[in-house]
Amino acid sequence: MRTTSGAALDAEGALALIRGYVAEKHPADLGKVEVQPLSGDASTRRYYRLVDGTRSFVLALYPEPFAPEELSYLTVHALLASYELPVPATVDVDGARGIVLQEDLGVRTLQEALRDASAVRREELYREAVDEIARLQMKAQQGPQKLDCFRVAFDIEKLSWELHYFLKHFLEGHRGCELTVEDRATLSEAFHELSREVASWPRVLCHRDYHSRNLMPHAERLYWIDFQDARMGPSTYDLASLLRDAYVEVPEALQEDLKERFRQTAAPDEPREVFRRRFDLMCVQRNLKALGTFGYMATVRSNPVYLPYIPRNLAHARHNLSRYPELERLWRTLLRHVPELG
Repeated sequence: MRTTSGAALDAEGALALIRGYVAEKHPADLGKVEVQPLSGDASTRRYYRLVDGTRSFVLALYPEPFAPEELSYLTVHALLASYELPVPATVDVDGARGIVLQEDLGVRTLQEALRDASAVRREELYREAVDEIARLQMKAQQGPQKLDCFRVAFDIEKLSWELHYFLKHFLEGHRGCELTVEDRATLSEAFHELSREVASWPRVLCHRDYHSRNLMPHAERLYWIDFQDARMGPSTYDLASLLRDAYVEVPEALQEDLKERFRQTAAPDEPREVFRRRFDLMCVQRNLKALGTFGYMATVRSNPVYLPYIPRNLAHARHNLSRYPELERLWRTLLRHVPELG
């Protein structure tokens, strides 16, 4: 049993907790199991690889004990598995210790797999990734919608909060921009209008963080990870995350083919121009939000790991901000403080 929260556990305390877990669950293997810390994501969870001879597992250590039936990772995992989507198997759960033991998918993400992939293989991987988004949306629409992930959404409050997060943690926090009263008023109005429009579109179930670092080639499929924050949102949300990825450059011609492939499968009744405009506006919101996260990690969490990906994200934002007259005031205001948007 835990007597302290994960936030208070230092590295040594976390390892002791994991050793206690192994001693209770597999006492005969205690001396054989190697515990390897893994680099984490932007969350407060910690990850470890447990290696026992030829077997290995990934252990997620949560910051607090949890009730398994209430943990979003487990409830969303069960839902995705019921849709026959590729998610890592859950091997064991110890809510009192805050532990979820999972199938080990290896170390190679889609981001890494694409580095040495041929053009043909790259297209195959992206087609699979796009088709699985469509599968998620269609399966979710056909089945019961009783879980919490169906009751939370990218509504106007959430979308607007994320854009103001960008203002606080990227513009002011990371870049040190000195915004005038007029700048703030213009940005606030533009954020509200963009959020209002995006929130008005039909909603489907979204992975919420569907990009090359959260997809892993394994056993002939692209497995999904980091899906615990799934929620309702626009049909273009996950597609925007995948194709305007901060970590990987997707060729424009391939993007166009994939957007149309997805539209024909997931939204065949939506006119092409309407769909593409919604995709572009979704990209603007998603890219600005990601910049806010990168700024937060660098300035508040003192973690510079995301800084190399800022230029690509700014380029993605520039691509769409400059294309739509209704975004011109937002673009011009940001441009005065972020010259890379020019």
